[in-house]
Amino acid sequence: MQHEGSIFIAGAAVQWLRDGLGIIGSADQTADLAQQADLEQQLYLVPAFTGLGAPWWDPSARATLFGMTRNSGPAELARAALDSICLQTHDLMQAMRSDWPDASISLLRVDGGVSKNAWAMQRLSDIVGLTVQRSSSSEVTALGAAWLAGHGVGCWPGPEQFAAEREIGQGFHPSVGADQNFQLVRGWKAAVRATIQFASQVA
Repeated sequence: MQHEGSIFIAGAAVQWLRDGLGIIGSADQTADLAQQADLEQQLYLVPAFTGLGAPWWDPSARATLFGMTRNSGPAELARAALDSICLQTHDLMQAMRSDWPDASISLLRVDGGVSKNAWAMQRLSDIVGLTVQRSSSSEVTALGAAWLAGHGVGCWPGPEQFAAEREIGQGFHPSVGADQNFQLVRGWKAAVRATIQFASQVA
């Protein structure tokens, strides 16, 4: 069974660090920065630049940043941006499990620009508690569109054969227990609720 959810801002949070704040020159710098972050600081970036998608569904929400100190810098912001992708995905996984309690979810397939970031993919695996399988192609959407066109004119195989022949990239496996993420997830949910509350009070 395949499931889908909508997150409004994921990789665009990294673009904001680059284009909006100018603290990185390219997206791939976030991996090194995130590894340098002070582990005593836990920043939460709720990237509601255009509202919040699933499962919160609040179009009036706007981005917030919680937990900053005078010592917070580019490394902590980079980790917060990558964490926001992972934590929003965690929210989606929880919503899917709630909607389909009998469904078995053991694997998360990923593609796109952020999937090239090995630190973020390991962090994602740890936070959602699932194996994360990175596609060999970072642009699977384009590949799917090409397959549809080719299949439509009869020069590419059917979906089953196409899926079977698709090259699989690197896999990332959870390296921490769920209990180690408890505080992180609890803080994230508090940050999201505060973001929504603020939006409701100033609307």
